[in-house]
Amino acid sequence: TEVIEKLEEVVMVWIKQIRQLLVESEQMRREADDSGPSAELEHWKTRMSSFNSLLDEIKSSRVKKIISILQTARSKTLKQWKELDVKITIAANEAKDNVRYLYTLDKFFGPLAKASPVTMMEHVPSLMNTVCMIFCTSPYYKTSEHMTSLLLKITNQMINTCKTYLCEG
Repeated sequence: TEVIEKLEEVVMVWIKQIRQLLVESEQMRREADDSGPSAELEHWKTRMSSFNSLLDEIKSSRVKKIISILQTARSKTLKQWKELDVKITIAANEAKDNVRYLYTLDKFFGPLAKASPVTMMEHVPSLMNTVCMIFCTSPYYKTSEHMTSLLLKITNQMINTCKTYLCEG
């Protein structure tokens, strides 16, 4: 029982740390007012990397052994652990899925940033079709917040491109 208590303490520390990570990942992002769509892709890539690392850690033999011992001892801490495990898996899947969908826009980021306003406009219909496809098919990205953030960043990039064009001309 002493060993079980120590292991439960360890798991409770993990639970607290994971909850903190989940809370932080859901907080509002602080980004520059003029950040472009590449910042959206980078955000989700970073988040995917964090949650994949966390999943790898949770699936490590050390963690599995501790959880197995606590299962055998019918520990009450496992209920919280299992709930967090599900949340982490969902967050990792969301990030992975969002990265996959946002990569379909990656081909537009260069022309959006480097083209003249006239050339940039040639890419807008295809870009908007791709955004529409993401909205219609992505299980995670089709929320109002995600779409607003993406469209705002696309607009920011278009404005920055036009400003640069005007200053050079």
